[in-house]
Amino acid sequence: MLQPPTLKITEIFPSIQGEGLRQGEATIFVRLAGCNLRCPFCDTKYAWENGKNYTIEKIVEKVKKIEKHFPSQWLCLTGGEPLLQNVAELIKNLKERNFKIQVETNATLYRDLPVDWYTISPKPEKYFYQPEYKCKAKEVKLIVTRELELRVIQNLRKNFPLKVPILLQPQSNRKWSFEKALKLLHQSLKKGLQNIKISIQLHKIYGIR
Repeated sequence: MLQPPTLKITEIFPSIQGEGLRQGEATIFVRLAGCNLRCPFCDTKYAWENGKNYTIEKIVEKVKKIEKHFPSQWLCLTGGEPLLQNVAELIKNLKERNFKIQVETNATLYRDLPVDWYTISPKPEKYFYQPEYKCKAKEVKLIVTRELELRVIQNLRKNFPLKVPILLQPQSNRKWSFEKALKLLHQSLKKGLQNIKISIQLHKIYGIR
Protein backbone atom coordinates (compact mmCIF):
# COMPACT_ATOMS: atom_id res chain seq x y z
CA MET A 1 0.00 0.00 0.00
CA LEU A 2 1.27 3.45 -0.92
CA GLN A 3 2.11 5.64 2.04
CA PRO A 4 0.42 9.08 2.14
CA PRO A 5 2.75 11.97 1.25
CA THR A 6 4.38 13.76 4.13
CA LEU A 7 5.92 17.18 4.80
CA LYS A 8 8.87 17.84 7.08
CA ILE A 9 7.61 20.26 9.74
CA THR A 10 9.58 22.16 12.39
CA GLU A 11 6.65 23.59 14.35
CA ILE A 12 2.99 24.61 14.21
CA PHE A 13 1.86 27.39 16.53
CA PRO A 14 -0.50 30.37 16.98
CA SER A 15 0.86 33.91 17.24
CA ILE A 16 0.60 37.32 15.63
CA GLN A 17 2.25 38.16 12.34
CA GLY A 18 5.24 40.17 13.52
CA GLU A 19 6.55 41.38 10.16
CA GLY A 20 5.42 43.26 7.08
CA LEU A 21 2.09 44.78 6.13
CA ARG A 22 0.11 42.10 7.97
CA GLN A 23 1.89 42.97 11.19
CA GLY A 24 -0.24 42.51 14.31
CA GLU A 25 -2.80 40.14 12.76
CA ALA A 26 -3.60 36.85 14.47
CA THR A 27 -2.01 34.06 12.46
CA ILE A 28 -1.41 30.32 12.72
CA PHE A 29 2.11 29.45 11.59
CA VAL A 30 3.27 26.24 9.96
CA ARG A 31 7.07 26.28 9.83
CA LEU A 32 8.51 23.85 7.31
CA ALA A 33 12.01 22.43 7.71
CA GLY A 34 14.85 22.89 5.25
CA CYS A 35 16.42 25.87 3.50
CA ASN A 36 18.39 26.29 0.29
CA LEU A 37 20.23 29.48 1.30
CA ARG A 38 21.25 29.34 4.98
CA CYS A 39 22.03 33.02 5.47
CA PRO A 40 24.41 33.76 8.37
CA PHE A 41 21.99 36.38 9.79
CA CYS A 42 18.99 34.00 9.80
CA ASP A 43 17.05 34.00 13.08
CA THR A 44 15.38 30.61 12.46
CA LYS A 45 18.47 28.46 11.87
CA TYR A 46 16.79 25.69 13.88
CA ALA A 47 14.50 25.16 10.87
CA TRP A 48 17.33 24.44 8.44
CA GLU A 49 17.41 20.74 9.25
CA ASN A 50 15.57 17.97 11.06
CA GLY A 51 11.84 18.50 11.47
CA LYS A 52 9.21 15.78 11.81
CA ASN A 53 7.43 14.01 8.97
CA TYR A 54 3.70 14.76 9.12
CA THR A 55 0.99 13.67 6.75
CA ILE A 56 -1.26 16.41 5.37
CA GLU A 57 -4.05 14.96 7.50
CA LYS A 58 -1.93 15.26 10.65
CA ILE A 59 -0.98 18.88 9.90
CA VAL A 60 -4.60 19.85 9.29
CA GLU A 61 -5.61 18.05 12.48
CA LYS A 62 -3.08 20.08 14.49
CA VAL A 63 -4.22 23.31 12.84
CA LYS A 64 -7.87 22.49 13.62
CA LYS A 65 -6.96 21.90 17.26
CA ILE A 66 -5.28 25.33 17.46
CA GLU A 67 -8.17 26.95 15.61
CA LYS A 68 -10.62 25.89 18.34
CA HIS A 69 -9.04 28.29 20.85
CA PHE A 70 -7.36 30.65 18.37
CA PRO A 71 -9.86 31.18 15.51
CA SER A 72 -7.56 33.01 13.09
CA GLN A 73 -8.53 33.55 9.46
CA TRP A 74 -4.89 33.61 8.40
CA LEU A 75 -2.36 30.79 8.16
CA CYS A 76 1.27 31.43 7.23
CA LEU A 77 3.60 28.88 5.66
CA THR A 78 7.14 29.82 6.59
CA GLY A 79 10.51 28.21 7.13
CA GLY A 80 13.27 27.64 6.43
CA GLU A 81 12.10 27.84 2.85
CA PRO A 82 8.56 26.42 2.60
CA LEU A 83 8.57 26.05 -1.19
CA LEU A 84 11.36 23.48 -1.08
CA GLN A 85 8.54 21.03 -0.35
CA ASN A 86 5.40 20.33 -2.32
CA VAL A 87 2.79 22.20 -0.26
CA ALA A 88 0.05 22.14 -2.91
CA GLU A 89 -2.09 19.49 -1.22
CA LEU A 90 -1.70 21.14 2.18
CA ILE A 91 -2.81 24.51 0.80
CA LYS A 92 -5.78 22.87 -0.96
CA ASN A 93 -6.90 21.33 2.34
CA LEU A 94 -6.45 24.57 4.26
CA LYS A 95 -8.32 26.61 1.64
CA GLU A 96 -11.21 24.16 1.96
CA ARG A 97 -11.32 25.23 5.62
CA ASN A 98 -11.56 28.87 4.47
CA PHE A 99 -8.09 29.91 5.61
CA LYS A 100 -6.35 32.80 3.92
CA ILE A 101 -2.85 31.62 3.07
CA GLN A 102 0.34 33.63 3.36
CA VAL A 103 3.67 32.24 2.16
CA GLU A 104 6.97 33.72 3.33
CA THR A 105 9.66 32.82 0.81
CA ASN A 106 13.17 33.80 -0.23
CA ALA A 107 11.73 33.83 -3.78
CA THR A 108 14.38 31.56 -5.32
CA LEU A 109 11.62 29.03 -6.00
CA TYR A 110 8.13 29.46 -7.41
CA ARG A 111 5.14 27.13 -7.37
CA ASP A 112 1.79 27.96 -8.97
CA LEU A 113 -0.39 27.86 -5.86
CA PRO A 114 -3.68 29.49 -4.73
CA VAL A 115 -1.91 31.74 -2.23
CA ASP A 116 -3.55 34.93 -0.93
CA TRP A 117 -0.37 36.70 0.13
CA TYR A 118 3.23 36.21 -0.95
CA THR A 119 5.87 37.90 1.18
CA ILE A 120 9.16 37.64 -0.65
CA SER A 121 12.54 38.30 0.90
CA PRO A 122 15.37 38.17 -1.66
CA LYS A 123 18.73 37.49 -0.05
CA PRO A 124 22.33 38.56 -0.65
CA GLU A 125 24.56 38.48 -2.49
CA LYS A 126 22.57 38.40 -5.75
CA TYR A 127 19.07 39.14 -4.36
CA PHE A 128 17.71 36.74 -6.95
CA TYR A 129 13.97 36.13 -7.26
CA GLN A 130 11.79 34.21 -9.70
CA PRO A 131 10.14 36.58 -12.22
CA GLU A 132 6.60 35.37 -11.41
CA TYR A 133 6.77 37.28 -8.14
CA LYS A 134 6.75 40.60 -9.97
CA CYS A 135 2.99 40.20 -10.30
CA LYS A 136 2.40 37.89 -7.33
CA ALA A 137 4.19 39.49 -4.37
CA LYS A 138 2.25 41.67 -1.94
CA GLU A 139 5.44 42.97 -0.33
CA VAL A 140 9.21 42.75 -0.73
CA LYS A 141 11.15 42.47 2.53
CA LEU A 142 14.85 43.29 2.72
CA ILE A 143 16.85 42.41 5.81
CA VAL A 144 19.08 45.38 6.59
CA THR A 145 22.43 43.63 6.83
CA ARG A 146 25.75 45.43 7.04
CA GLU A 147 26.23 44.76 3.32
CA LEU A 148 22.86 46.06 2.03
CA GLU A 149 23.34 48.94 -0.43
CA LEU A 150 21.04 51.52 -1.98
CA ARG A 151 21.51 50.00 -5.45
CA VAL A 152 19.67 46.85 -4.30
CA ILE A 153 16.66 48.93 -3.24
CA GLN A 154 16.78 50.90 -6.49
CA ASN A 155 16.85 47.72 -8.57
CA LEU A 156 13.91 46.15 -6.73
CA ARG A 157 11.89 49.36 -6.89
CA LYS A 158 12.43 49.52 -10.64
CA ASN A 159 11.30 45.92 -11.15
CA PHE A 160 8.24 45.71 -8.90
CA PRO A 161 4.94 47.61 -9.26
CA LEU A 162 4.81 50.81 -7.23
CA LYS A 163 1.90 49.45 -5.17
CA VAL A 164 4.22 46.74 -3.79
CA PRO A 165 6.19 48.21 -0.87
CA ILE A 166 9.87 47.59 -0.33
CA LEU A 167 10.24 46.97 3.41
CA LEU A 168 13.56 47.63 5.12
CA GLN A 169 13.60 45.29 8.10
CA PRO A 170 16.39 45.78 10.64
CA GLN A 171 18.35 42.62 11.30
CA SER A 172 16.92 41.10 14.50
CA ASN A 173 15.87 44.61 15.67
CA ARG A 174 19.52 45.52 16.31
CA LYS A 175 20.36 49.19 16.93
CA TRP A 176 23.04 49.45 14.22
CA SER A 177 20.61 47.96 11.71
CA PHE A 178 17.84 50.44 12.65
CA GLU A 179 20.32 53.27 12.10
CA LYS A 180 21.33 51.86 8.73
CA ALA A 181 17.66 51.38 7.74
CA LEU A 182 16.99 55.06 8.45
CA LYS A 183 20.03 56.06 6.41
CA LEU A 184 18.90 53.89 3.48
CA LEU A 185 15.39 55.34 3.71
CA HIS A 186 16.78 58.89 3.52
CA GLN A 187 18.95 57.94 0.55
CA SER A 188 15.93 56.36 -1.16
CA LEU A 189 13.89 59.52 -0.67
CA LYS A 190 16.66 61.66 -2.15
CA LYS A 191 16.70 59.40 -5.21
CA GLY A 192 12.94 59.80 -5.60
CA LEU A 193 12.10 56.21 -4.76
CA GLN A 194 8.53 55.71 -3.58
CA ASN A 195 6.81 53.22 -1.27
CA ILE A 196 9.97 52.36 0.65
CA LYS A 197 9.17 51.65 4.30
CA ILE A 198 10.95 50.69 7.49
CA SER A 199 9.62 47.57 9.19
CA ILE A 200 10.31 45.90 12.53
CA GLN A 201 9.92 42.47 14.12
CA LEU A 202 6.95 43.14 16.38
CA HIS A 203 6.90 39.65 17.89
CA LYS A 204 10.40 40.16 19.26
CA ILE A 205 9.34 43.40 20.95
CA TYR A 206 6.43 41.56 22.58
CA GLY A 207 8.63 38.60 23.44
CA ILE A 208 6.49 36.00 21.68
CA ARG A 209 7.12 33.45 18.95
